[in-house]
Amino acid sequence: MNYREAMEYMDGLQQYGSVMGLSTMRELCARLDDPQDRLKFVHIAGTNGKGSVLAYVSNVLQTAGYRVGSYLSPTLKEYRERFQVGGKMITQSGLCKYLEPVREAAEAMAAEGLPHPTPFEVETAVAFLYFADKQCDIVVLECGLGGALDATNVIHNTLAAVFTSISMDHMDILGNSLEQIAAAKAGIIKNKCYVISARQTPEVMKVLRQAALLRKAKFYTADVTRTKNVRYGVTKQHFSYDRYKNMEITMTGQFQIENAVVALEVLAALGREGYSVPEDKLRLGLLQTKWRGRFDVIGTKPLFIADGAHNADASEKFARSVSFYFTNKRIIYIMGMLKDKEYDQVIRNTYELAEHVITVTPPLKERALHAYDLAQAVGQYHNSVTVADSVQEAVEMAYLLAGKDKDCVIIAFGSLSYLGELMDVVEHRDTIRRDSHGRSEEN
Repeated sequence: MNYREAMEYMDGLQQYGSVMGLSTMRELCARLDDPQDRLKFVHIAGTNGKGSVLAYVSNVLQTAGYRVGSYLSPTLKEYRERFQVGGKMITQSGLCKYLEPVREAAEAMAAEGLPHPTPFEVETAVAFLYFADKQCDIVVLECGLGGALDATNVIHNTLAAVFTSISMDHMDILGNSLEQIAAAKAGIIKNKCYVISARQTPEVMKVLRQAALLRKAKFYTADVTRTKNVRYGVTKQHFSYDRYKNMEITMTGQFQIENAVVALEVLAALGREGYSVPEDKLRLGLLQTKWRGRFDVIGTKPLFIADGAHNADASEKFARSVSFYFTNKRIIYIMGMLKDKEYDQVIRNTYELAEHVITVTPPLKERALHAYDLAQAVGQYHNSVTVADSVQEAVEMAYLLAGKDKDCVIIAFGSLSYLGELMDVVEHRDTIRRDSHGRSEEN
């Protein structure tokens, strides 16, 4: 199997969709000699913030010298970003190497009349094989959807079950109340592990605490209200939290301080399990952590931000950050959404801050909300909307609207699926601009 064949195989698996439940995943892993049982995990669930917490925890542990596996989704630019060891994604040949035995096991299951594993189940099995073969000291694992019945939950050796902000999302699968959604996510808690949760609503916190008590797990709250000396910024942010004084992060957005606080509590719990991190490595690891597409500064002159706010909770936090950082600025949006998300609520949470909205169609054909339909929805609230035929055109439109106004900010947000392409377009444009500027100076 070469890389092209591997990608064609993964594309073909889309026919099996997404199926909640662990029986197929358990069977698949058993046929691979249960590689997950040779690993130890930090398991992260939540509605928003999972990727950022994963990035903080992984980067700090790597900085301290541990071999860290990271499994995440969705990705921005490259499919292989899902599987990382030491912050580097799997090679093309490596993906083929670990996908081959998983494919053989999956096809054998189907031949025997068992359900064929879904794309996510296959990917998760590839991740377990890869991390086990690389002898990772610890794996930071992001839930795909929910928790209890998510394919990642076949693991047993959970050191810390982590909960970022929990809100209403995927109600058709997880339940129609915060309590039901929290209960689904609480399923990742294992006996006597550490449980670290961001500050939640009272009903969510009650569900998580009860689940932890039932499994004799040690519960810690990462309470962002305990932070002091907070200084926000677009390039660097500062805060103190309990014994952690004058911490610095370069990830932007008010919500990133909360994510960093969750990471600090996770790292403290891991320290009790023998994964100690010297303070200088902790500080350096936090400072150097990047997570692309999360209130990410991707361009200057004018300032250009990319953010994956695609649901109600994320868009609420996104709007707070935009109004906080960019008071009295002209704001131009580029917006792309999936039709199975609460796009009307996202629009309601964000529209008032924009001078103009440009809509694009994300690349996920079956799930994408067409730019025209999104423009129609935005038009119910905002009277200045333009449909772009491509991401390239949307970027060019935004720059034209911004002109040379130093008080203008362009912000692309919504589905992560189009932001990778957008970031490439902006980066290419900036490279051409810098090159032409350099040549004009030489002349």
